[in-house]
Amino acid sequence: MLLRKEMPMEMGNVTTVQEFILEGFPTIQHLGKILFLVHVLAYLASTIGNAVIVTITCADSRLHTPMYFFLSTFSFVECCFINAVIPKLLIIFLLGRQTISFLACLIQAFVFLFLGVAGFFLIAVMSLDRYVAICKPLHYTTIMNPKTCFLLVTACFALAFPLITGLVIKVSQLSFCGPHVIPHFFCDLSPLIHLSCSDSRSVEMLAFVLISFILLTSLLITIIAYSNIVVTILRLPSAREKQKAFSTCSSHLIVLSLMYGSCVFIYVKPKQTNRLDSNREAALVNTVVTPLLNPVIYTLRNKLVHRALRETMCRMKISR
Repeated sequence: MLLRKEMPMEMGNVTTVQEFILEGFPTIQHLGKILFLVHVLAYLASTIGNAVIVTITCADSRLHTPMYFFLSTFSFVECCFINAVIPKLLIIFLLGRQTISFLACLIQAFVFLFLGVAGFFLIAVMSLDRYVAICKPLHYTTIMNPKTCFLLVTACFALAFPLITGLVIKVSQLSFCGPHVIPHFFCDLSPLIHLSCSDSRSVEMLAFVLISFILLTSLLITIIAYSNIVVTILRLPSAREKQKAFSTCSSHLIVLSLMYGSCVFIYVKPKQTNRLDSNREAALVNTVVTPLLNPVIYTLRNKLVHRALRETMCRMKISR
């Protein structure tokens, strides 16, 4: 049931929405139980995969390196990211459209965007780490010392927090007097802004400029880093070394392309009214597909991680 609260008389006969309805995917809701099963398996696999990376990185001293420090931090962010969105999606698939309070909607939007932005900053940092490791190997341990790594990770979260906090506060100050159905499976800012009955052009432009700046800056750093990596790989004398390096880089770039591609499609456009329906499908890539691929692409193909995982499991069996 939609809850409304009367506004002061000087603002006119206007009511403010206190509860929204997440529409989900009404056109395929008849496949809800099948979609629920598929997505719950993907959810469990991505959560477990990312949690395993965090656990073995902490447990095995051989993985106490800058690369795995960044990867484990990124995996932790991914775990939190999918848990902010996917549980509600699973409920929608199982039971249909769901209500969410205005406050809970803003909190979900903040957590989703904060973790998403921090994740993209971390991707840029991880790209720089790989650039230094491959292009400046003799200086790697000096440049990527523990203090620098800690400061880089802290900077990712410290930059994301004020940027997203300011944006969400601006959205919270808009008036919402109906309609109250969000054409999405979670509280993203774009569909939320379009539900406002006040003039939201300045907030919409602020969101566009801010998120475009974050995405494109992170993307530019990543492109420059990987371009230099590719040039360095091409100079390798051994064809086998080139093939191995390109195999690793290409798998990384596939995930990066999915992440950046889906987010650029969703956010890098000032007027998104006509795209709200297609944004739902693109958001599934970013919230379901890439968190599932990340553990496989980044670490679970790595022999050192396989060895650490086997030894950690053996120690757990022995301790029992």
